[in-house]
Amino acid sequence: MAQASARETGFWPIARVSSGNFLEMYDFMVFGYYAAAIAQAFFPNRDPFASLMLTLMTFGAGFLMRPLGAVVLGAYADRAGRRAGLLLTLGLMAAGTVSLALTPGYAAIGLIAPLLVLAGRLLQGFSAGMELGGVSVYLSEIAPPGRKGFYVSWQSASQQVAVIAAASIGLALTSRLGAAQMNAWGWRIPLWIGCLIVPLLFLLRGSLKETAAFSARKVHPPLSAVIAALAGHWRIVGVGVMLTTMTTVSFYMITAYTPTFGAGVLHLSSVSAFVVTLCVGASNLVWLPLMGSLSDRIGRRPLLIACTVLMILTAYPALVWLVAAPSFSRLLLVELWLSFLYASYNGAMVVYLTEIVPADLRASGFSLAYSLATAIFGGFTPAIAQALIHETGNKAMPGVWLAAAAMMGLVATGLAGRLKAVREG
Repeated sequence: MAQASARETGFWPIARVSSGNFLEMYDFMVFGYYAAAIAQAFFPNRDPFASLMLTLMTFGAGFLMRPLGAVVLGAYADRAGRRAGLLLTLGLMAAGTVSLALTPGYAAIGLIAPLLVLAGRLLQGFSAGMELGGVSVYLSEIAPPGRKGFYVSWQSASQQVAVIAAASIGLALTSRLGAAQMNAWGWRIPLWIGCLIVPLLFLLRGSLKETAAFSARKVHPPLSAVIAALAGHWRIVGVGVMLTTMTTVSFYMITAYTPTFGAGVLHLSSVSAFVVTLCVGASNLVWLPLMGSLSDRIGRRPLLIACTVLMILTAYPALVWLVAAPSFSRLLLVELWLSFLYASYNGAMVVYLTEIVPADLRASGFSLAYSLATAIFGGFTPAIAQALIHETGNKAMPGVWLAAAAMMGLVATGLAGRLKAVREG
């Protein structure tokens, strides 16, 4: 087993385990990027705001299934193995992707169309409930000593590859087809591309080996025991939710919501918004492994505290400066600053969460905390941001939402330190 574990270190196993994570985030980004077009296709309404809100709420509805998927699929991964859990989530995600890509519009099949879209989103959300946790736990368990932060950071880094890919495809299609054709049918092309890469992802993930840490465990609890243990560790799960809130809110703000915010709120061109989103994904991809590695050297908490404080102090002022004179350059600068704060925080936070959750509940506990934060706060961030702007008339209000999420992260960092000290003491 030691030899098998040694062969599973390096970048190749990181790429294989993260491949399904790419598909999950790619689908979510495509849905967020083309929210306006999806609204016309599946949620037509005389009021454009109502149509867009229905689409954004459907985007968020997928996240409501994440806690259930975290418990059910996380318990499966804690019992059957990390590899088996990751293959199951990939299959469920692929089914959700195909359903959205092939569903006819409202004009063709009426009410069945939005119901099928909602069902596909719920299935994707169910699978995603364990995907992030499963990938993070797998990476933490194959990481060499002193390298956990760097290894686990690639869970989030793989998401940025998906952001870059989705934004690049969107930029190319928007430039070539134009807004009218993109709204009519062009938005489906990125989804079809996602369907075409599914066989490759199964091939990559199917070659994974089980982790040595899981194989060495003598007891693999059933679902009922996992649920009971999770209830007994509710404090850790609650702190995990608070820790993850800043990550999920800031991530969906600077990626999925950027095209809608840039084009629909700031009235910049769609091409400009996609270019900014592409740059954000590239920025995240650079900073995440660097800050994960830095957390291996200086510790997790200093990064968590510094990033949350900076987000609290700068998020709203940065948005005020942006909306005062909207431009491509200002949107790019603000988004890159928020990207730096998100990636620096997340590079330390994800591995920190794997360290404070007990080993026998690592997949289910991590997944539940992460998915609850996404379901309650992060997944609905595009809808919340749009609603705040609509109700207040203040285009900078998303900055207040970011600052509130950061405040929660700061409080959680203090509480997590105490819980970890009690466990280790």
